[in-house]
Amino acid sequence: MDFFKKFFLLLTITELRKKIMFVVGMLVLFRLGAAIPIPGVDAVQLKAFLEGNQFFGLLNIFSGGALDNLSIAMLGVGPYITASIIMQLLTMIFPRIKEMYQEEGEVGRRRFNQYARYLTVPLALVQAYGLLIILANQNILPNLSFFDYVTGMIVATAGSLLLMWMGEIISEQNIGNGLSLIIFAGIVSSIPSGIQQALATYDPAQFPAYLAFVAVSLVVVSAVVFITEGQRNIPVSYARRIRGNRVFGGVQTHLPLRVNQAGVIPIIFAISILLFPGMIGNFLINAGNPIVHGIAQFLVALFNNEAFYAVSYFLLVFIFTFFYTFVTFDPQQIADNVQKQGGFILGIRPGRPTVEYLYHIVNRITLVGGFFLGAIAVLPLLVTQFSELSAFTIGGTSLLIAVSVVLESKRQIEAQIVMREYENV
Repeated sequence: MDFFKKFFLLLTITELRKKIMFVVGMLVLFRLGAAIPIPGVDAVQLKAFLEGNQFFGLLNIFSGGALDNLSIAMLGVGPYITASIIMQLLTMIFPRIKEMYQEEGEVGRRRFNQYARYLTVPLALVQAYGLLIILANQNILPNLSFFDYVTGMIVATAGSLLLMWMGEIISEQNIGNGLSLIIFAGIVSSIPSGIQQALATYDPAQFPAYLAFVAVSLVVVSAVVFITEGQRNIPVSYARRIRGNRVFGGVQTHLPLRVNQAGVIPIIFAISILLFPGMIGNFLINAGNPIVHGIAQFLVALFNNEAFYAVSYFLLVFIFTFFYTFVTFDPQQIADNVQKQGGFILGIRPGRPTVEYLYHIVNRITLVGGFFLGAIAVLPLLVTQFSELSAFTIGGTSLLIAVSVVLESKRQIEAQIVMREYENV
């Protein structure tokens, strides 16, 4: 099916068109909320602070660009994602939580997500308080009273919960992951200002560097698409069964294993982990205790060091790729399901050999996917080091999220188009 036919079907299918318009409307509401600042913000001081601080620049991306003007949605979906990470980690510690998430079906996942929502509230309050303290120490929010702190914490928490709710109802439309789309909207919103800045500071002497940057960007985007779409097909055969006068099975199919099984989640997980030490350091930087002050200075300096940040980012993305892949893809469960349905992998005996074979394949393809995601994540840092085109550099995090979100949304829209075509046959 060519592009124009898909686009025509997208316009003619009323239900699908309404879903897309609903998602666009929710993203517009998010951007409107991101433009409403909390009272008492020194906009000039805030802009200078964000430009000169790598940690808060990363936090701004994570909030979907809502930290640019310290808006009511300044925390973004960060607290909910942090809560989800904590719940995912608990599945490795408590078997009951793992059973609820993996074996109780849709009901278990709803309970799992509900616990993550409950955990979001205290996390949002703590993050809001820490952020307000840090910004007050930087004279971005001067002369805050106790009432101002409480009000700011409540407003920021409410904004984060609102975005969490918006992300979930966007996901229900099956047009893409709602949380990722909210972050994607913030990333896209920064492109026009970046282009404007690049045009304003255009230097003809840098023209070869511009061309080189465009060429590298095209190669990187193509590589991200290639890895994200790549998969290993495991051939599966189903034995022929006869019941009465009817014959079941006797067919061959395949089990698709994606190279990047975890999608964009490792990137988001890695950012969340990187945010905490820097935030704690900025929070305690003005502490009266010399030991605490020294530790805070060390943390701030460490996480503002680009070499340390790049290495940490690469390793976290690599580790979380394996972690999330094996949380969501259980070879033991897949092998049991295939065996229960009378199937087997060609050349592999059912049972334990099938599980070991799936572990072997998943480990190999995840190694490639994790290494590639980590390399792409730190590549823009190298580009920034060797060129002055910072206005064009969106960042590896933003690039990976943007490309992955577009591909995921494209797949879900195409699946709905195909489903409706079959219904009309």
